[in-house]
Amino acid sequence: MRNIKLTIEYEGTNYHGWQVQPNAITVQGEIVKAINNITKENVNLIGSGRTDSGVHAKGQVANFITNSKIPEDKFSYAINSQLPLDIAITKSEEVPIDFHSRYDAIGKRYRYLIYNRPIRSPLYKNYAYHIPYELDFEKMNVAKEQFLGTHDFKAFMSSGSEIEDTVRTIHSISITKQDSLIIFQVEGNGFLYNMVRIIVGTLVEVGNGKKEKDSISQIIKSKNRMSAGHTAPANGLYLEKVFY
Repeated sequence: MRNIKLTIEYEGTNYHGWQVQPNAITVQGEIVKAINNITKENVNLIGSGRTDSGVHAKGQVANFITNSKIPEDKFSYAINSQLPLDIAITKSEEVPIDFHSRYDAIGKRYRYLIYNRPIRSPLYKNYAYHIPYELDFEKMNVAKEQFLGTHDFKAFMSSGSEIEDTVRTIHSISITKQDSLIIFQVEGNGFLYNMVRIIVGTLVEVGNGKKEKDSISQIIKSKNRMSAGHTAPANGLYLEKVFY
């Protein structure tokens, strides 16, 4: 038996998220189908975590056990030949048999894009959150620092999650501008359900004056989802990298 680790890039617009669902097209489902076509095995593809409908990825990671003799670096080419054009395996490698893409992960990095100009952009329709009014970039940059460190982020988790331990550590968070794009980058040891999107939505509300720039710490302490901002749309979110 061999354990194959995949690094995966996908454009999530046409999928009901990562995880296999009955009667829905998902990224995991498409990759499993491709692997099964190649190996003639019914593999169990384990992802590093779920991404929601419309969310994109540059560095999703998954692994599966196989008896196939295909060379480790050739799996990417073989699987890609069976995949739709909005999903690609960018790297395939053999790893120790006990490697687990979810349980062995020690951190993740996400990116979020906001398209900030009065007129929407058809080119960014599926790839960024369009905000037509000006955001106070400096206030958002001041506010973001309050997310750093280890906190109970229960206020930044959407309902529907069964996770009980809501303590997470944010290692870094940055906000930069490139013309009309505002780029958020967040890195931490793990993230709750919709946590990054709620962080972005809260910072947007700082930027538009609905929340004070020094309010983040109190929102975290409240552990109350109603205290935080809105959940930013899925189309602006990208899973950049999983750390092991």
